[in-house]
Amino acid sequence: EVRLVESGGTTVAPGESLRLSCAASGFTFSASSMSWVRQAPGGGLEWIASMTAGGGNIFYSDSVRGRFTISRDNGKSILFLQMRSLKTADTAMYYCAKGLRAVAPRGQGTLVTVSS
Repeated sequence: EVRLVESGGTTVAPGESLRLSCAASGFTFSASSMSWVRQAPGGGLEWIASMTAGGGNIFYSDSVRGRFTISRDNGKSILFLQMRSLKTADTAMYYCAKGLRAVAPRGQGTLVTVSS
């Protein structure tokens, strides 16, 4: 059974940085492409970043490219999202998902609030 547990969400001020983590289990993480998606209050799911299994290919949405960095530790089965220069528009529930440009299966999410 795929299990994904996100953590690291909190409230930060605009311009600050934050790193999210996603602990994966129940599948071969090191052989799986992984993604981050988010859902803003009242909005739909938005794919924002993906990384292939070995990390050789990385993709970002236009909304986060240049500010967010996806990375992974295959030895520990953890996916990361480093977020910099956060904006109020980045306020959302953040999820990790198994697959390339995938929105599911995903975890229960971690809430990031960007507010002054």
